[in-house]
Amino acid sequence: MSEASAIRPAGAGPFSGFERMVAWRYLRSRRKETVISVIASISFLGIMLGVATLIVVMAVMNGFRAELLSRILGVNGHLVVTAVDLPLEDYAGLATRINGVAGVKYAVPLVEGQVLARGNVGAGSGALVRGIRGGDLGKVTLVTGNIKQGSIAGFDTAGGVAIGGRMAKNLGLTLGDTITLISPDGDVTPFGTTPRLKAYPVTAIFEVGMSEYDASIIYMPFSEAQLYFNSEGKAQSLEVYLDNPDDVDAIRPKVEEAAQQQIYLNDWRQRNQSFFSALQVQRNVMFMILTMIVLVAALNIISGLVMLVKDKGHDIAVLRTMGASRGAILRIFLMAGAAIGVVGTLAGVLAGVFICLNVERIRQFFSWMTGKVLFNPELYFLNELPARMEFSETVSVIAMALVLSFLATLFPAWQAARLDPVEALRHE
Repeated sequence: MSEASAIRPAGAGPFSGFERMVAWRYLRSRRKETVISVIASISFLGIMLGVATLIVVMAVMNGFRAELLSRILGVNGHLVVTAVDLPLEDYAGLATRINGVAGVKYAVPLVEGQVLARGNVGAGSGALVRGIRGGDLGKVTLVTGNIKQGSIAGFDTAGGVAIGGRMAKNLGLTLGDTITLISPDGDVTPFGTTPRLKAYPVTAIFEVGMSEYDASIIYMPFSEAQLYFNSEGKAQSLEVYLDNPDDVDAIRPKVEEAAQQQIYLNDWRQRNQSFFSALQVQRNVMFMILTMIVLVAALNIISGLVMLVKDKGHDIAVLRTMGASRGAILRIFLMAGAAIGVVGTLAGVLAGVFICLNVERIRQFFSWMTGKVLFNPELYFLNELPARMEFSETVSVIAMALVLSFLATLFPAWQAARLDPVEALRHE
């Protein structure tokens, strides 16, 4: 049996052992092919880094949205009920009627107002006082489940307030200290309106994990807030918490019917629309920008394979004269390029998953190394860097990387397949 007849059957089957062996040999580094090997390595690293970065960034953006949403909806109601014409004097009965609506977890009457809070240090800071009944505050589990000091037992009669841990730190307050609240809506005198100033003991300190809330919210007994804000006998609003926040559209007409009076409803999507829209836009833009990393790596695959085809022109001609078909040559270079993309993508997925699972430890390590606060809670709202991977997004990143890698191999492989062996050997 001749050498040509021995090779021809091995190369005849699609993706046969012979084709895989030749593709693997072309990927191996040799001294005179150093440039090609370097380009292949750069392509591999580019795809790996691009895929890993995409997975990490998308997971962090998802984590941001999920954590912020859980904290925002854990502290604020999903529906806010306010009166249109008359004040909410029948707030207790209104809350009872709304509590009877299917899908409503509970309704909480509130009295709210902006104040200037002063403690033992600093010039003071702005704060939002939320007057709430003790039983209702116990239902806000995000707050009551994160009490770091003190207790809300007997909240209605204790005469004190609950403040966030960041506010306590900024004002130099500890449990039992006195916080002074100054409201511009004070008493009216012949000389004008005088600010209302009153001091309260700190009976509880909470940390919900969102710096904006921990630094600005003060919970005050409902009856005391009514007196402080001149709202005796009435509530300013009712916050309605639902079993499923996404059911607001279905439950809204039921709440309006149960109210038995003219009310205005504002849901959590309307109040936070601009914030979450900005997060969504940023997420989409980051995906498009980081996809460019994978695209550049795919272009490196093209350049590396084009150089490989030119360097292996003699080898391709010999294979053709020995019986290898155009399809065999095409598949050899497809496998050579696709191997870089597949291995790079798998390595990127492993690296991305590892980083996502340890993102907070990595942040703390680099903070310790640099001596600087990375991911400042005051700027990014959350105390920890979150990461939440979604299966569908990870699959889309993998598919995108593999498709780009495969498309990058088509032109060089087609160029190799259409190489004329006579012309290639003539110039040898």
